[in-house]
Amino acid sequence: MPEQLEFFPVQSPCRGICQSDERGFCRGCMRSRDERFNWQTMSDGQKQEVLRLCRQRFLRKIRANKVSPPEEPQQPSLF
Repeated sequence: MPEQLEFFPVQSPCRGICQSDERGFCRGCMRSRDERFNWQTMSDGQKQEVLRLCRQRFLRKIRANKVSPPEEPQQPSLF
């Protein structure tokens, strides 16, 4: 299949929650260790495929009721 041209670079799905779950996927973005480490060297087509896999992993976890949707990190109160 020919690769579609992208007008904008594919942004990293990193959410700043860098912790691995029991299966080795990041709890924040659902990427595997290899996907996280190789992100910068991937083509836009490969990045789109990783994002598709991440969405599937996230939906599987939601359906299995193993995790609630990830929360944004909260800044600690100064008071």
